[in-house]
Amino acid sequence: MPELPEVETVRRGLAPYLAGRRLLGARVREPRLRWPVSADLSQRVAGQRVLGLERRGKYLLMRLEQGGLLLHLGMSGSLQRVRADTPPARHDHLDLLLDDGACLRLHDPRRFGAVLWSADPATHPLIAALGVEPLTPAFDGARLHALSRGRKTAIKHFLMDAHQVVGVGNIYANEALFRAGVDPRLPAGRLSRPRCERLVGAIKATLLEAIEAGGSSLRDFVDSQGRHGWFQQSYFVYGRSGEPCRICGGTIRHLTQGARSTFLCNACQKR
Repeated sequence: MPELPEVETVRRGLAPYLAGRRLLGARVREPRLRWPVSADLSQRVAGQRVLGLERRGKYLLMRLEQGGLLLHLGMSGSLQRVRADTPPARHDHLDLLLDDGACLRLHDPRRFGAVLWSADPATHPLIAALGVEPLTPAFDGARLHALSRGRKTAIKHFLMDAHQVVGVGNIYANEALFRAGVDPRLPAGRLSRPRCERLVGAIKATLLEAIEAGGSSLRDFVDSQGRHGWFQQSYFVYGRSGEPCRICGGTIRHLTQGARSTFLCNACQKR
């Protein structure tokens, strides 16, 4: 699933082409996405100017003059700007038509993505309950320390809980915990304030480096221009089970936490 760096990469690629453009409507070829596409979507967006494209967690928020759209890429979706007369490929389920002859085309083989109209995207129920954004000043060591007090859940699970911190998916939780020297199995409530400070710094650094690399393309992620990301070439632990640690030379281990793969170096990551 595209995580925060991938979604932010898409946002940055599309935003310059959208600001100030008008939507002419929508072409819906397959409305059966994760949530059904509104039958009146085209009428709602037609004639409206795009005020901006923002990100909240793993959602893109397209702000219009009246209301806006929540866009989600699901498990394997992509959102690209193409000419509106480009013949659709299989799984090209929806186009948002722009007044410059282009369109935003949603490609979603598994149909786990979403295009949802909202009178106010920022207060939509899917957005309202989300936790703190990790790349903002609001997320610091003190905030993580306060949020994690009394929590017995493993720190990796805690970081992936979107009600606590948004957008830190499995890949980047693994990588940030390694950089911070924290064992992913450690109960979140046992992190000291200094370790929280170190972990927050590692999360921010990992996410920012991933964004600069265009995200990770482990399977089929492509950005708004159809390009693959390259951050997977810089992984310290994720997907490197049995390989030597890049820091100490020890062996990277693989284990399962809550049906998700965890990778760690026992020598570098402490409980």
